[in-house]
Amino acid sequence: MDPLVILVLCLSCWLLLSLWKQNIGKGKLPSGPHPLPFIGNILQVDVKNIGKSLCNLSKTYGPVFTLYFGMKPAVVLHGYKAVKEALIDLGEEFSARGSFPLAERINKGHGILFANGKRWKEMRRFCLMTLRNLGMGKSDLESRVQEEAYYLMEELRKTNALPCDPTFVLGCAACNMVCSIIFQNRFDYTHQTLLGFLERFHENSKILSSSWVQIYNSFPALIDYLPGSHRKIFKNFTYTYNYILEKIKEHQESLDINNPRDFIDYFLIKMKQENHSQQLEFTIENLIATASDLFGAGTKTTSTTLRYLLKPPEVTAKIQEEIGHVIGRHRSPCMQDRSRMPYMNAVLHEIQRYIDLIPVNLPHAVTRDIKFRNYVIPKGTNVLISLTSVLRDDKEFPNPETFDPAHFLDDNGNFKKSDYFMVFSAGKRICVGESLARMELFLFLTSILQNFTLKPVVDIKDLDTTPVASGFGHIPPPYKICFVPL
Repeated sequence: MDPLVILVLCLSCWLLLSLWKQNIGKGKLPSGPHPLPFIGNILQVDVKNIGKSLCNLSKTYGPVFTLYFGMKPAVVLHGYKAVKEALIDLGEEFSARGSFPLAERINKGHGILFANGKRWKEMRRFCLMTLRNLGMGKSDLESRVQEEAYYLMEELRKTNALPCDPTFVLGCAACNMVCSIIFQNRFDYTHQTLLGFLERFHENSKILSSSWVQIYNSFPALIDYLPGSHRKIFKNFTYTYNYILEKIKEHQESLDINNPRDFIDYFLIKMKQENHSQQLEFTIENLIATASDLFGAGTKTTSTTLRYLLKPPEVTAKIQEEIGHVIGRHRSPCMQDRSRMPYMNAVLHEIQRYIDLIPVNLPHAVTRDIKFRNYVIPKGTNVLISLTSVLRDDKEFPNPETFDPAHFLDDNGNFKKSDYFMVFSAGKRICVGESLARMELFLFLTSILQNFTLKPVVDIKDLDTTPVASGFGHIPPPYKICFVPL
């Protein structure tokens, strides 16, 4: 081999090793499994199920430990006490979004999910204000959810009690709610635009939960030049980007600043108001990225949660008894009913707790050098939050691996809140669409059980709900069910 090539390789290895040693010695990070040079702890973590790996490692290293993904450290928080201390007690310090190279490549720091600093604060504040203006938590948005529930019931009746996979139809209902907020219109369940969105969201969810993406995020500099499923995400995002851009152009032509119709209108009005501002946070790029974030967060999570309809038949029967007592057969459910339906409320919470949809929260990062317990975490360090460890805490939820609505009921059968219920995360980065998701889950599922009996195709004992993928999110297995009209 050419001596010059050997010299270059040696110098490169020395430089990388120096950088790695410098990084590993920074701050006073918690202990953890010893990382290997360059690749870190990637061989000690099951990239197909990172959530389970974190639980196993916590048995050895405790509730706060450090892992290296490639050459970058990530502090892992496991268990309610550590998570609460970071996200709630020290919410501002732990409010930054951690490194997620795949998302950074797509959004380039725009939007709300993966933005940071002033931009994130501006976008989050605007989203919360605009969603309230559009009826979040109010009767006018509730009426839109009730309307969508009506269309959902009509679609389920078309199945004629024959076996069907509910993924598609439930996804349509959830996606239409996001469409009504962003574009002020819904689509028929056979509309090609709606089908296109759902197909791409479903595909992206599977890819994001694959081991390939976990590797990409650990070694972005290398895999950026390699083929792989991550390139499909770029293609899918381009589809969504172009559609939203087309809608923005339509809105610009018909905009009435005194009568905003939807999220896009409110954003365009804000752009005009700050046209002469120096900050330039309200841009077309930020609008497209924020709308895309709302689609991704508001479509797949709700439809996936609703897919767990419901394994124990005695639970369904008890819900229908409560529906009959509180609502009856001929009136549409409304949100006021929820306070008088403690069992239904408990079941909804238990479904979300049990399926543990997002086992490891999107990465956080610390906004400054922070002393956390007996450690010093340097500014910008990634922080991984094990939501599984909170939702499966056996002291708060006895027999946490068992589906049991009693986890959210007191001795008198009343609904019991739990601080451990962090399915929407907690603190400064808690999901902006939480109230809409709760409304959809209650009204959609109550409407379904008011109108149908659920009949599994296989024996209840053979109905497997084990996720087929467990990376970024838990992807449930496909299954079929019969919606038998009452």
